[in-house]
Amino acid sequence: MSLYRHILLALDFSEQARALAEKALMLSRQHGARLSVVHVLDNIAMPDTSYGTSIALTERRENPELETEKANFKQLVDEFKLDQENAWLVWGNPKQEIVALADKLKADLIVVGSHGRHGLQVLLGSTANAVLHHANCDVVAVRIRDA
Repeated sequence: MSLYRHILLALDFSEQARALAEKALMLSRQHGARLSVVHVLDNIAMPDTSYGTSIALTERRENPELETEKANFKQLVDEFKLDQENAWLVWGNPKQEIVALADKLKADLIVVGSHGRHGLQVLLGSTANAVLHHANCDVVAVRIRDA
């Protein structure tokens, strides 16, 4: 029996996203686990929708910022040969949405990147720290070195 059956990878579009995705893929292969990936849209306005905060990669919108975000996310999903049905693009607060999606998917493990900041930056809050303290499953925070 594998320790993990479903891994949720939380990605942004930083330069280190690909290295983070490679580590999550390695973990999913080692455990024979399904890999889902999420990108949280927290930097563009959310339209008034009746269907919630999630948006399909195939859905077209008249919002250039959204279309750019979708294209970037789809490129990562395609590059790592992930199933689009396991790729989630959601609006909201990354700290809350990552944990909520992990619960919804019944993920055993969340993989997030951590910049390892100290002092005032930690007090202001980091996504990895919040996910670690609020998730109902294991969390792996992969150290990301700023260039």
